[in-house]
Amino acid sequence: MKAEIVDRIKEIALELTSVLSVVNTSGETVVLIGHTDTVGISDYGNIKEYANKPFELAEKMKGIELPKAVKDDLESGNYLFGRGIFDMKSGVAVLMGLIEEISNNIEEFEGNLVFSAVCDEEANSGGMINLVPELVKMKEKEGFDYQAILDTDYMTGEYDGDENKYIYVGTVGKIMPTFLVVGKETHVGESFKGIDPNQISSEIAAKINLNVEYCDVAEGEVSLPPITLKQRDLKTEYSCQIATKSIILFNYATFNSTPDQVLEKMMKAAEESFETVIEKLNKRYVKFCEMAKRPYEELPWKARVISYDELYSKVKKEVKDLDERLESYIEELKKNEAMDQVERTTEIVNFVHDLWSDRNPVVIVYFTPPYYPHIYVEGKSDKDKKLLDAVSNAVDTTETEYKLVYKKFFPYISDLSYGAAPKDPKVISALKQNLPGFGPSYDIPISDMQELDLPVLDIGTYGKDAHKFTERIEKKYSYEVVPDLVYKTIVNLLK
Repeated sequence: MKAEIVDRIKEIALELTSVLSVVNTSGETVVLIGHTDTVGISDYGNIKEYANKPFELAEKMKGIELPKAVKDDLESGNYLFGRGIFDMKSGVAVLMGLIEEISNNIEEFEGNLVFSAVCDEEANSGGMINLVPELVKMKEKEGFDYQAILDTDYMTGEYDGDENKYIYVGTVGKIMPTFLVVGKETHVGESFKGIDPNQISSEIAAKINLNVEYCDVAEGEVSLPPITLKQRDLKTEYSCQIATKSIILFNYATFNSTPDQVLEKMMKAAEESFETVIEKLNKRYVKFCEMAKRPYEELPWKARVISYDELYSKVKKEVKDLDERLESYIEELKKNEAMDQVERTTEIVNFVHDLWSDRNPVVIVYFTPPYYPHIYVEGKSDKDKKLLDAVSNAVDTTETEYKLVYKKFFPYISDLSYGAAPKDPKVISALKQNLPGFGPSYDIPISDMQELDLPVLDIGTYGKDAHKFTERIEKKYSYEVVPDLVYKTIVNLLK
C-alpha cells in the first residue's frame, strides 16, 4: 500500500495536481490550505543538489562564506535550511500532522475539516483557483457550513531584529494597474515634433512609485505603497525614430481599496503626469528656440487619459466585429506557451488600440493579471466575530516564551485571497471591463468566491529568507507552538 501511495504522489507531482482530504464527523467545517510548490533551486549554485536535503545542506553551507546572522543561525542548531522548508513545506507538514492526529482520535473530535495541499501558489495560484469551485460543490453536496479558511504559510519578522511571532487574520490584496502610453513618433533630428512615451511613463513612475499617498490604512496598519514591476517601450528594432508606445505596471497592495477606486486614482495620476510632461517640454522648447534663434510656437500636445473600457467602447463603434476579432486574436496568443500574462495582456490592449482610427497621444489605463482580492476581517459578521474570538482565545491560552502578536492582514500575496470576493456589481464590473481578456485569457471564479465569502487567517511557521538560498526555519516555534495554536483555533471555530 505504501508503495502505491508513493507512486501516486509522484504522478500528482508531475500533473501539478492539488490534493484534497476530508475529516468528516458532524457539525461545522473549517477549511485548511497550504501550498506544496516552491521556487527553483538555481540560486544554490554548486550545492543545489543538496537544496532539498536539509541535514546534508547544513554541512555543505559550513564551507560557504555567509552573512554573520545566517552563520550564527546555522551554528546554533536551532534552524533547518533548505528550499521550501520555510515557504512552505513545514506549514503543510503541520496540517498533515494535525489531520493524522485528529483522524487517529476521531471519537474525541467533533466537526469537519477540509484540507487541501494546493499547487501553483508561487506562480498564479492555479491550485487554489481550481479548489474554490470544488469547495462550493462540497458545500452544496455535503451540507458543509464553512466557518473560515486557515493557512499555515510562512511568517517572519517585519523588520531587522523583530522577534515577534505574528498571527494574521485577513489578508492583503494585490492589483496591477498598467499604463499603455501612446506617444507621437518622430525622427531624432526633429525631436520636438514628437512626444516620447518613455518620458510620460517615467513621469508616471516618479508620481506613483513608492508614493505613500496610495497606501491603504486600516486599524492602524498600513499597506506597502505601489512599486514598479515593469517599464519598457514596445519598440522592437533600432532606428532613428523614437518609440511610439511604452508600458509601465505597478504592484498595488490593498487593504480596503477596490478596483474601481484604484482605477480612478491611477487615471488621475496619469493625467497629472501627462500634464507635467507637456509643461516641461514647452519650457524646454522655449529655451531651445531662444538658443537657436527660432520663433516659438506652443507644442500641440494635450493630456489625454482613458481606461481600457473606454478604449474598447470607442473601437467597438468603429469596428463592429471587434469581439470576434478579439476572440480569435486571444486564441492565437494562448498558443504561445512562452508568453506570460503581462505580455499577453499588453498585446491585447495594443491590438485593440491599433484598430482605433485616432492616432493622437493617449495613456490607456487597465489592469494586468493576476488579481488577488484583499479580505478585511472587520468583525461585522457573525463568522468574522467567531474567527476573531477563536484566535484571541488560542493566543491567550498558549503559554510560550515567544511574544505572540495578533495583526490584521497577512502581508504577503497568498491563496487566502480567493476565499471571498467583492459583491458590489460596480466593483466587479470595473475589474472585468478593465482587465483585458478577462474570461478567455484570464479568469478567476468570482461567483464561487462570493458564495464562499469566508474570513481567513494565517498561523505560519517562523523562519527567515524566503526565496533565498539561506532560506531556513526556526524549529522550536514552528514545530511546537504553531501546531498548538492551529489546533486550538480549529477547535474554537468548531465549538
